Amino acid sequence: MKLTKEEKSWILYDVANSAFILIITATLPIYFRSLAESSGVSPNVVTAWWGSATSIALFLLALASPFLGAIADYKGYKKKLFFGFLMLGILSSFLFVIVDQWQAFLFLYIVARIGYSATNVFYDGMLVDVTTNERMDHVSSMGYALGYVGSTIPFVIGLVLIFFNEAIGISVGLATQLSFIITIIWWFLLSIPLLKNVKQTYYLEHQPQIVKTSFKRVIQTFKDIKKTPKLKYFMLAYFFYIDGVYTIISMATSFGGEVGIDDTAMLLALLLTQFVAFPFAIWASKLAKKYGSLTIIKVCILIYGFVAVFGFFLAHEWQFWMLAIIIGMAQGGVQSLSRSYFGQMVPKEKANEYFGFFDIFGKFADFMGPMLITFSSLVFGQSKYGILFLVILFVIGYSFLNKIEPDTI
Repeated sequence: MKLTKEEKSWILYDVANSAFILIITATLPIYFRSLAESSGVSPNVVTAWWGSATSIALFLLALASPFLGAIADYKGYKKKLFFGFLMLGILSSFLFVIVDQWQAFLFLYIVARIGYSATNVFYDGMLVDVTTNERMDHVSSMGYALGYVGSTIPFVIGLVLIFFNEAIGISVGLATQLSFIITIIWWFLLSIPLLKNVKQTYYLEHQPQIVKTSFKRVIQTFKDIKKTPKLKYFMLAYFFYIDGVYTIISMATSFGGEVGIDDTAMLLALLLTQFVAFPFAIWASKLAKKYGSLTIIKVCILIYGFVAVFGFFLAHEWQFWMLAIIIGMAQGGVQSLSRSYFGQMVPKEKANEYFGFFDIFGKFADFMGPMLITFSSLVFGQSKYGILFLVILFVIGYSFLNKIEPDTI
């Protein structure tokens, strides 16, 4: 299936932002752990602080997402908002590279995470502008698939700097900071094609008192979602199962470090996850055509349920490698098909507003998961019980999906 210029430009941003989220998932928690522990913070409290920072960033954005999405649906606003939050994420990322206090680092991480996550509200909404319903599964899956592989390029360059820092003549800390800078530059450069080539095809005409009108639209859209069974059940399901997915992604290296997995092993295992996810994301879109998107999403949820149970017993490095492979098999499918399935259900001219709600469910979910890990770390002294609690979220999500008639759009 040949991709159009607009589809390619849209997909490239997945490659751009995936590099940033890979750093957040893999290198950043390890770097933060070294900063905090060198200041006397205990390992379980480091995990709690990292989970709390992630939760705060996502909670704040979750509150704003539907409102931002509603404004973005008006003609000419989508790319302006996208660019504004892109710059917020990039500039704050540059700043946390140069600070050496763990508290300042954590604050700037929160700001950068807000900027990064906000761009995705508008980016996901652009999916309806660049392709058709029939091509949506394929385009969304290609975005995630190429994002997984493309994101490894700056990541591997960064790993080379870190692993061979002595040969290069720099410290590990400086090598890590340089890896951050390379990723930030990558993020910005690969955003340019989207800014240049993607146009807002579907939009609403400007209204007087746009802020007040947008707020009223958000309330009405929420009522419309409640009255539409397939949308209501899907978003409830998404809230629970994506919570488990995002928590496993964002807390993997923090949890691995807590149980004593070697930093190098964790980074290489997560790199393997990216390469495994590439073919499986594409395969998921092909399987969706044959068996239906809902069926494949359910299979991915079952895989993640197994991951949560297995993660509870994680104690050896080989187990972390095994989980990295299994997660790679399900990660691309559950994310890409969820995005495209939702995109096919919503009114095109109000896509950003609906994706704002899609994002609020995802972000509130991503807020709840890390808080479970934080609670487990502080109360039980270890986070593995929080990992086990994620099974409940996958079960609830699966149950809500069962209430939807197979592949009704």
